[in-house]
Amino acid sequence: MFSPLLVLVQGSTPASIIGPMQPRHLAILGVGLLGGSIGLAVRSRLKGCKVAGYGHRAAALDVALQMGAIDERYEDPAQAVRGADFVILCTPVGRLASLLAEIAPVLSPGTIVTDVGSTKRAVVEAAEQSLPPGVHFVGSHPMAGSEKRGVEFARADLFDRAVCITTPTPHTDPQALTNVESFWQTLGMRTTRLDPVEHDRLLADVSHLPHAVAGALVAMQDDAALGLCGKGFLDMTRIAGGDPGLWRDILLENRQNVRASLKRLEGHLNELDGLLEHGTPDQLEAWLRGAAERREGLLLRRADS
Repeated sequence: MFSPLLVLVQGSTPASIIGPMQPRHLAILGVGLLGGSIGLAVRSRLKGCKVAGYGHRAAALDVALQMGAIDERYEDPAQAVRGADFVILCTPVGRLASLLAEIAPVLSPGTIVTDVGSTKRAVVEAAEQSLPPGVHFVGSHPMAGSEKRGVEFARADLFDRAVCITTPTPHTDPQALTNVESFWQTLGMRTTRLDPVEHDRLLADVSHLPHAVAGALVAMQDDAALGLCGKGFLDMTRIAGGDPGLWRDILLENRQNVRASLKRLEGHLNELDGLLEHGTPDQLEAWLRGAAERREGLLLRRADS
C-alpha cells in the first residue's frame, strides 16, 4: 500500500535519515487554503501519488482541479476516501468528529488518517472512538497558514521550514506515527510531539489567544483612530482577518484553556496599568525591556532551528 521513501529532516545530519513510507493514494477532505497547499506540495514532491479532494463547494473543487492541487474531485467524503491509504482531514475543527463517523465504514485496514486542526484533544478522542480496528489515526497540527481563505491562495511552499505538531497517545500505532511525521517532513516541515491535552493548553497561549486579542484590538477602536492606524497596528491585527467560522469553532473547542489564557493576560495588563499609575519611569522601562528581550530570544531560537 505504501512505498519506501528516504527523507532527510531539515537541519539534520545524514545519521538522522529515516525510512518512512510514501502514500500512493491521498484523500484530502476539505480543499481550502491548507488542503489545497497540501495537494500542491504532494504533487510537487511525491511523484506518483494520486490526490483525491473532497469539498462541499463545487466551485472550489473546480478551482483546485484547475490549479493542479487534486487529481479527482468529490462532493461526498465517503467516495473521496475509497481506496485511499492516507487521509487528511482539513475541515474546521467543529466538523471533524462527524466527518470521521461518515468515512469510518469505508476505510480500508492499514489506512492512516490525520488532520490539520488547531485543537487536538477532541479530534483524537473522536478518532479513537469512531475508526475501526486496523485504521490508524495520528493527530497533526501544521503551524502554517494565512489570514487568507480559500483554495485560490494555496501554495506548494506553504509548509517549508514550519513546525508540525503531532499528538500521539498510548493507543497510537508507532509505524503510523512515523509515517505521518515523515509525510510532513517530506513537505518541508520540522516535527515535534505533544500530548493532545498539553497541545491545547499551550496553543491557547500562542495561537488562540492572539487571534482573540487581535479581534478585540480592532473592535475597541474609535472609527477616527482606525483612519490613522499605521503598519504596526496592521501587523498586530493581521490575524483578525481569519475565517470567523473556523476561529469560532477553535475558540469554543478550547474555551477553558483560552479563558485561562485571558486571565493570565489580564494579570499582565493589570501590572502594566499599575506601573502607569504608580510606577517610576525606570520600572516601566524595565517591564518593556523584559518583553523585548524575551521576544528577541524567541527570534534567535527560531533562526537556529
